Amino acid sequence: MEASAWYMMYMPISGIEIFWPGLVLIGFAVGVIGGFFGMGGAWLVTPGLNILGFPMAFAIGTDIAHIAGKSMIATIRHAKFGNVDVPLGLAMLIFTMLGIEIGARIVIYLEAIGLVGPVVRWVYVGFLACIFLMVLTDILKKRRREREKIGEEDKLKGGIDWASTLHKIRIPPMMHFEMAGIYCSLWLPGLVGFVTGILAGFLGIGGGMLRMPALIYLVGCPTHVAVGTDLFEVMVSGLYGAFTYTLKGRIELIAVVVMLCGAAVGAQIGTVATKYSRGMGIRFWFMVCIVVCMISIIFKQYGLTLIAGILILAVVALVCAIIMGIMFKGAAVELREKKAAGK
Repeated sequence: MEASAWYMMYMPISGIEIFWPGLVLIGFAVGVIGGFFGMGGAWLVTPGLNILGFPMAFAIGTDIAHIAGKSMIATIRHAKFGNVDVPLGLAMLIFTMLGIEIGARIVIYLEAIGLVGPVVRWVYVGFLACIFLMVLTDILKKRRREREKIGEEDKLKGGIDWASTLHKIRIPPMMHFEMAGIYCSLWLPGLVGFVTGILAGFLGIGGGMLRMPALIYLVGCPTHVAVGTDLFEVMVSGLYGAFTYTLKGRIELIAVVVMLCGAAVGAQIGTVATKYSRGMGIRFWFMVCIVVCMISIIFKQYGLTLIAGILILAVVALVCAIIMGIMFKGAAVELREKKAAGK
């Protein structure tokens, strides 16, 4: 039997060989981007693992296990900055775990009938398109308010403030979440948790790509609190997702460990960068990543695997460089201000 090259690693459960430096790079990029945007990064990992050669069900299971581990690192950092509303995260947790189990069972069924790859890819495309339109609309409204010099307290007439409207629904029990500064029915964040849980179990994501915008636009959280709270939710619910996919035999733990080596460093960078970029800055780059991921998935679906891989990795590298630039520039400015204040 011919020996494998040093840069290839055998995955014993799925029986395939993987380019392990690619796993480290994916882990690092997801750590940086996940810590910055508050999403688990599955928009990169699940398609990325599938492009590297993982069967779709293994890509989903391995991704959700990796997300759980990586989010622990980012959550600790966000907690230090006061960005995590723990009671809000716990209120969503039971609903999220129920949704994850339902999503995972759907994946196993689709795998059994041979449709898991195409179905998951097209669901990804539709899901990402919806989130893109949501964030783009918000950015355009923000710019229009600035152009017309309309204050934040004067929302554009004719628009709907979804959070304020949904807060008027008074279905018991009512909850006050102090850090997020909101008072609403438990069923509002619970529904968000349930829907994102289904997506997490079905797509292998932490749910942050939907949960983070939902916490901002539907629940009414400030952006930085939504980022930290979402990562806390991803961490805890991801552990359950890893558990249920392990029971189903669809996780490569070796790949998880390799990616976490890169993510451990990347998550620190991404989380610190949020200290120097708030609101629209975060949302803009979030939107850029979504568009690139959507295009790469379409290429993969039509057999253009090499182009899909080059596209997503190149843009991810660019966004990581931009995020690191934000961190270094912000830290340098802060250091100069501290020195000036000390004189």
